[in-house]
Amino acid sequence: MTLEDYANFSNYAIASATAVLALAWLASVAQWAFGSKAVRAEQSASVAEPALVGAGVGGGAGASAEASDDVPEEAVVAEERSDLAGRISLSLTVLGLGILLAGVVTRGLAAERVPWGNMYEFAMTGISVVLVGYLAMVVWMKVQWLAPLVLGFSVVMLGLSMTVYVPAGPLVPALDSYWLVIHVASAIVAGAGFLIGAGASILYLVKSRAEAKGGAKGYLSRLPSAASMDQLAYRVTAFSFPVWTFAALISGPIWAEHAWGRPWGWDPKEVWAFITWVAYAGYLHARATAGWKGKAAAILALVAFTTFMFSFVGVNLFFPGLHSYAK
Repeated sequence: MTLEDYANFSNYAIASATAVLALAWLASVAQWAFGSKAVRAEQSASVAEPALVGAGVGGGAGASAEASDDVPEEAVVAEERSDLAGRISLSLTVLGLGILLAGVVTRGLAAERVPWGNMYEFAMTGISVVLVGYLAMVVWMKVQWLAPLVLGFSVVMLGLSMTVYVPAGPLVPALDSYWLVIHVASAIVAGAGFLIGAGASILYLVKSRAEAKGGAKGYLSRLPSAASMDQLAYRVTAFSFPVWTFAALISGPIWAEHAWGRPWGWDPKEVWAFITWVAYAGYLHARATAGWKGKAAAILALVAFTTFMFSFVGVNLFFPGLHSYAK
């Protein structure tokens, strides 16, 4: 295959992966919907059965049992459909990841370099890492309840990345360094962890609010406890923060010294990378020393994730600087 063939294959693969992951997202939403229906049916049955027995509806216990049996059957069907949708979503996620990885590899072959020299490439490689991390956590930690958020974000980012598509080609001189591999790879890994932590924080806020109002209903009742999701967000962020520290404050300045002759120059990308570091440092410090948990910690984690996304997208689009070639 020629370089052009690799580039064309990559483009088709990225577009196909986006479509497959969109279907996986729809299946994950269906899993939530059917799961919610199953829970509501079970709850209705538990309320209706004592009332029927106590009132003697239908002339006896036989009629009461018949009335109560109809609702559990609905719950069983909804539960089966929820499980099927979950399996379809997981299978499509694995398929979409495989196609996406093929697109990333062939993009690298087309450009004859690592495929993360601009925002388009960073997005497709970053989403690949996000999905690998998510699937690993599904196997080890049973976190498929994160699927709608993780898959939805992945589809949106892949779609948006196509709007800033850059043809495969050589790097600008400042990027042509082995530090590209070290710096950007660590930033991608950290970003993947921050995303999963943000997803857990969002669902924590939703679940904790429901619990405060008297108990989670529908599919929310099937999610882990709010405290468990809060703990997951903290652990994932605690893992990602040292990786981000290395990317933003160690490998980045070393690379800048090699490329521009100075380790730090208050370029917009450097400033926002540091703001992200401060925000996540504040989150971890508050949890470790002040005992912050719950809503305040979750909101701070989401603010920190917003700064990360702005440093990735907003700075590239709105602030000219030495990193403008990363568009």
